[in-house]
Amino acid sequence: MPSNISIDNHGSGPQNVTTGSGPQNNNNAAGIQINGGSFFGYTPFHGQSKAEKLPMETRDEVPSQSPPRSREDFHVAIICALPLECDAVSLLFDQFWDEDGDAFGRAQGDTNVYMTGRIGGHNVVLALLPNMGVAAGAGSAASLRSSFYNLKIAFLVGICGGVPGVGRNEVLLGDVVISNAAIQYTLGRQYPGAFIAKNTIHDNLGPPSKIVRMLIASLKNELGIMQHKAGQYLKDLQRAATQEGHRNSYQYPGAEQDKLFAATYRHKHRGLQTCNCSIETDSFCDEAAGASCIELQCDEEQLMPRKRLEAKKAMGPDDAQLPEILIGCVASGDTVMKSGEHRDLIAKQRNVIAFEMEGAGVWDEVPCMIIKGVCDYADSHKHKMWQPFAAATAASVLKAILARYSLTDPMTIFS
Repeated sequence: MPSNISIDNHGSGPQNVTTGSGPQNNNNAAGIQINGGSFFGYTPFHGQSKAEKLPMETRDEVPSQSPPRSREDFHVAIICALPLECDAVSLLFDQFWDEDGDAFGRAQGDTNVYMTGRIGGHNVVLALLPNMGVAAGAGSAASLRSSFYNLKIAFLVGICGGVPGVGRNEVLLGDVVISNAAIQYTLGRQYPGAFIAKNTIHDNLGPPSKIVRMLIASLKNELGIMQHKAGQYLKDLQRAATQEGHRNSYQYPGAEQDKLFAATYRHKHRGLQTCNCSIETDSFCDEAAGASCIELQCDEEQLMPRKRLEAKKAMGPDDAQLPEILIGCVASGDTVMKSGEHRDLIAKQRNVIAFEMEGAGVWDEVPCMIIKGVCDYADSHKHKMWQPFAAATAASVLKAILARYSLTDPMTIFS
């Protein structure tokens, strides 16, 4: 738990639950407090706009607004699993409505940590999950829906492992995946020689809600515009992170750091190392798993050639960091995918383009769209270098969507 959150475990139950018609500075049900108005490293300012800090060409046209009257006026939720992801989203708020994380109260028994504010023309509630995984996503989404009962859509925003493609489907680190479907790939039966995932109509997650389907259909014709707007918001986010001294700058690591090894090439000790992983092909070594490719001297002759990556290396930094937006099925489960061979097998069987860990829990609790930045290739060479930038590109695409579309009425998606 980050240091700017204190939890009082001495209380006997929910107290001072707010159900009134406006913002109040009250204690929340679980005794969770945001010290000094800080939400994981970011200090919001009640009712103030950030627009004047931005360059004229990137300011939103929506003027400063008055705070909503109650939780009933929130139609859009954003859910993040990691403080890193939450921090990136908060940097793109246009206004903040709360200083203590609980200005509008919550339903009895809801222990989520919230931030409320405005992005574009939408009042949004930002929720941070207590930890990663399907169960955490399901529990927090249910509590979120209980407190903010008039939600139309929730966006699960953060980072994921991408499935490498070829040709027009080539995926690069920093690209953003948007779900038009989701599967729980870790649900199934383990036999002596194989794991068989459940794949019947009763076992799969339901189809996207009507509002999500309509939004996806609109986005497919607007990807170029969305990419351009996301690039503008990405620069705003990076500028704000630098100006306000955030722990992450969310800068682009560079195309030279985007490395995809052959699926069968393992991240392990080699040469004179005496551990089993240097001798046995399928042996696992925890020490090797925690080491970088540089430390293990992974052979760059095993890197896969990619035309789009080579084109990026010739671009200037502004153009190179523009995220490609990909729409497809996302695989969700409690298992961190770190095997290129298993990644490709599941991707082929289930037609998925990314792996993540919370979507299956949120999907059936509230109408949901998954927006995740690709931070690794879900293989044994997985590392954290790209996580901040991938979180930033996902947050930027989210804001591009919210700035362009009306989500309060399913029949008037396009604004």
